[in-house]
Amino acid sequence: MQRRRLGELEVSAVGLGCATMTPFYDAPDPASAIATVRRARELGIDFLDTSDAYGAGRNEELIARAVEGHRAEYVIASKFGNLSQAGGPRFSDGRPEYVREACDKSLKRLQTDVIDLYYIHRIDPAVPIEDTVGAMADLLRQGKVRHLGISEAGAATIRRAHAVHPLSAVQIEYSLWTRDVEAEILPLCDELGIGFVAYSPLGRGFLTGAVTGLDGLRDGDARRRMPRFQSENLARNLELVEELKAHAAAERCTPAQLAIAWVLSRRPFIVPIPGTSHVHRLEENAAAAGIRLSADTEDALEHIFAPGAAAGARYPAGHLDRLMI
Repeated sequence: MQRRRLGELEVSAVGLGCATMTPFYDAPDPASAIATVRRARELGIDFLDTSDAYGAGRNEELIARAVEGHRAEYVIASKFGNLSQAGGPRFSDGRPEYVREACDKSLKRLQTDVIDLYYIHRIDPAVPIEDTVGAMADLLRQGKVRHLGISEAGAATIRRAHAVHPLSAVQIEYSLWTRDVEAEILPLCDELGIGFVAYSPLGRGFLTGAVTGLDGLRDGDARRRMPRFQSENLARNLELVEELKAHAAAERCTPAQLAIAWVLSRRPFIVPIPGTSHVHRLEENAAAAGIRLSADTEDALEHIFAPGAAAGARYPAGHLDRLMI
């Protein structure tokens, strides 16, 4: 597996998103999820991405079980501050006292002395980002975290955060059908020397071709609430996937591999973190790091998946309004 740098942090070129290892889309088998994390190490994938918001902390606990005995061989990223699933009055929390509390709880759940990369998961508009990052920097000085990151933030906020303490990574959704970061965020990361972590590089599974309608999604699946998966948008988006399949066949790879390879091709400081709890999908995703797109395929994908080609927003309006601030 090739290596890439997120600021001063070196990780595998393809990481492993762990959010779906606890119920988010489907109801995963914990044993399968743990086997996937352990297989990742054998494949050279050492970069694991979790959050205290995933499974209300249970995701971090699962990661702790999966890496037991091999903690030093993994780079673990976790996040705090995303309260959107908690049902309370706050959508996010960036208060310095909460930063300290959340980190201590994550360290305990992860059964580790240090978190390799620690992000603010959602920006709290009620707290100056300087205060939040200042508290995060204190954690770094205390040896509780090694590197700092920020997730779903706008360009001005990233610049302000980086001025308080250098950031190693910005994490925002990025894929063939979600290209919002190309105008401002990627150039800013390049300018400041910040790595970019692309979550949902497979379009929440849609770009694999496995999702053809809502009927195949369980009642609690988060995608049922997302506009791109709704009937009025689904038909148009399925047309895009059919074209992706055709080009994947021409490149002799799967649609998932082509989608990941495309993300990798965009900048040398981008690390996609496709999520899965299945070993065979992990192996498929890992192989994408070795794919080099032909010029014809790159041109075709640029045309098919031009910014704005996907029908529907990536999140419901109420949620989307609180991102990229």
